[in-house]
Amino acid sequence: MRISYDSEVDALYIELRACAPGQVESRDLGPGLVGDFDPDGRLSGLEVLDATEVLGKSPDRILIEVAPQKRPSAA
Repeated sequence: MRISYDSEVDALYIELRACAPGQVESRDLGPGLVGDFDPDGRLSGLEVLDATEVLGKSPDRILIEVAPQKRPSAA
């Protein structure tokens, strides 16, 4: 996972999985939120527009929690 912030356009991008250029489809998910989906339809990234409005002008802390996926057990 990679998180980047572009202060020039006030956008935060959370890359969940890397995809080759031109391989994602961007979809508007709501006001100021864009999702990038890989060719298999899985979410590969999220872009938050006007990030300082969403996160606050000077957030003192951003917490990111990643929960492990449960894998089906072999029968």
